[in-house]
Amino acid sequence: MKLGRKISGGKYIQSRKKKSREIAGQRRTVKVGEGKIRNKRTRGGNRKTFLLKTKSVNIYGDGKSKKLEIKNVVETPSNRFLARQNIITKGTIILTELGKVKVTNRPSQEGVINGILIEK
Repeated sequence: MKLGRKISGGKYIQSRKKKSREIAGQRRTVKVGEGKIRNKRTRGGNRKTFLLKTKSVNIYGDGKSKKLEIKNVVETPSNRFLARQNIITKGTIILTELGKVKVTNRPSQEGVINGILIEK
């Protein structure tokens, strides 16, 4: 039998370290509070804007969009513990002056929070 081969004839793959592009970035959580935005240089010299804290949400409905203030995080379907900490992710239900709003984008990657009105 040849050296470095399995009994079936397949090669053993040598383990290696992760390359810098394979290493996961720092986890970013968007909380309710005074506005805080950060930028990051990404591959190719591009910029990525992400939120850390925010007080407002852009709501689209009836052909118009409004910017409203966030009062509280009501529910997060992905993880119930995130709602207790007022952390906003995609799918989170937020309370505003008009009523409950569902977040339709990923605020930790886009720099703004967009949503649709689900309950008045």
